[in-house]
Amino acid sequence: MNYVSTRNRAHSTDAQGAILRGTAPDGGLFTMDILPVFWQDDIQTVCTMTYPQAAAYILKKYLPGYPERDLENFCRQAYSTFASEDVAPLKKVEGNIYSLELFHGKTCAFKDVALQLLPYLLVYAAKNAGGVNETVILTATSGDTGKAALEAFSDIEGTSIGVFYPHGGVSDVQRRQMTTQQGGNVQVFAIEGNFDDAQSGVKAIFADKELRERFMEQGIALSSANSINWGRLAPQIVYYFWAYTRLLNSGELRMGEKMDVCVPTGNFGNILAAFIAKKSGLPIERIICASNANNVLTDFFNSGVYDRRRELLRTESPSMDILLSSNLERLLYMLGGDELTAYLMAQLKESGRFEAPADLRKKLLDASFSAFCANDEDAKNQIRETWENSGYLLDTHTAVAFCAAKKAGTDRRPMVVAATASPFKFAPAVLDALTGEKAPDGEQSLRRLEELTGIKAPKQLLELFSRQERFNEVIPKDQMAHFAEKWILKK
Repeated sequence: MNYVSTRNRAHSTDAQGAILRGTAPDGGLFTMDILPVFWQDDIQTVCTMTYPQAAAYILKKYLPGYPERDLENFCRQAYSTFASEDVAPLKKVEGNIYSLELFHGKTCAFKDVALQLLPYLLVYAAKNAGGVNETVILTATSGDTGKAALEAFSDIEGTSIGVFYPHGGVSDVQRRQMTTQQGGNVQVFAIEGNFDDAQSGVKAIFADKELRERFMEQGIALSSANSINWGRLAPQIVYYFWAYTRLLNSGELRMGEKMDVCVPTGNFGNILAAFIAKKSGLPIERIICASNANNVLTDFFNSGVYDRRRELLRTESPSMDILLSSNLERLLYMLGGDELTAYLMAQLKESGRFEAPADLRKKLLDASFSAFCANDEDAKNQIRETWENSGYLLDTHTAVAFCAAKKAGTDRRPMVVAATASPFKFAPAVLDALTGEKAPDGEQSLRRLEELTGIKAPKQLLELFSRQERFNEVIPKDQMAHFAEKWILKK
C-alpha cells in the first residue's frame, strides 16, 4: 500500500517514508491510498487480546512494511509505561455514555497513546533510510502534544526534538511539563502568538526546501510528532477498536451492532482516527465533533463553510484553541480526492476560508458526521453535573465532549466519549466548576482537588512544582525558522 499526498497522488512513499518525512513535499499530508478492511473475525480476535497485542495486530495493516515481530515488540515496550493495565480503560458513566480514558500515560493526556510508540517507528525508519545520521522532530503544540513528544523522544539516540507552544496559551501544568523537561536532546520555545501561528511556522520550516537541503548536507532529516505525521495518527485508530471490543466483552453490544463516538476536537486528528476505523469496518454509526468556543469545525459541518477569519479565543480547554485544523485535510482527501483538496487548501491559504461543494457536503452527511460546541460555562456546568450525579470527574476538554454528546442524543446506542486528559492538568478550572473556588495555578490547586474529590493527583504532575524550569525563552512567531536552525546546527 502506498501513502500519497492529499494534494497530489503522484507524491507517494511507503509507511516508513511517510513517518520519517512527516509531511509531503507539496505541503500535503501523507495518507493511505487504500484503507485496510477489518472483518468480524478480526474484531473477535482483538476481543481476546491485551492492549499491546491489539495495537500490534491492528497496526500491521496500517503500517505495512514494518515487520510484525518488531511491531509487537514496539507496542509491548511503549505501553508498559502506562498506569492502567488496560492502557485505555472504558468506563460507563451514565446512561449509554462511556468514557474511554486515554490519559493514563506518562503525561496524563491522550497524546501518550501514540507518542510513546512513535519513537520506535521513527527510529526504525531512520535506520533504514540512507544518509540520515539524525532525525530532528519539530512540533507545534496547543498544550498536550508538546510534553508527550518531549517525554517520548527525550535522550532517544539519533533524535532531537524541538517544541513550539503559544506563550500564555496553555495551562500552568502544561507549561511546566514542557519547561522542566529533562534530556540532552530537547528544546522548547514559547512563541508570541497562538497555536495556529506555531503550527503554520512549523509547516513553513518543513516546506523550506533550501533549509531542509542544508540540514540534509549534514545528515539531518526533519520530521514531526504532530498528528500531521501518519505515525502519530495510526496508533490513535487502535483505541476505537479497543473500545468496541470492550463493549462486546461486557455484553453491552453484540457483534455487528454499532456504537457512537464523540471526540473533543482541535486539530482533528483524534476524530479522524475514528473515521478511519469506521471506513475500515469498525461498526461506528455517528461521529460527533465536539468543539469549544473556537467552533470553526462546528460551523463547517453545519454550513459547509470553513472560515478561520475570526478571533482565536483563549478558553479553559486550551488544547482545543485551534482555528486551523490540519487533519481536516485528510478527511477532504478521503471524500473528495486530491485535486479538490489542493484547491480548497489553496483557497484557505489565500482567503482564510473555503466552501465545500454540494457533493462533498453530501458525503460528509453520509459519513454520519455531526458537530456541536460548548463554551466554558457549558463545560463547567457539565463537570459539576457529572460529578454530582455520577461521581465521575471530567477535565475541561472531555466536559465539552459530554456536552456535545448530550446535544446529539445518547439514548439509541452506546456513546463512547474520548476522555483526553486528566482533570488534574486543569485543576483550577475544575475546582471552579465544582465549587466556584478561584484557586491559583500551582500545586495548591491539585492538592485542593484531591481533598475535595478523594481522588489522588498523578504523582508526575505534583512533582512538576519542585523542578527547575529549563526553558523560558519567548521568540517572535516570524522567527521560528531562525531559532530552529540555530538550535539544530549548534547542538
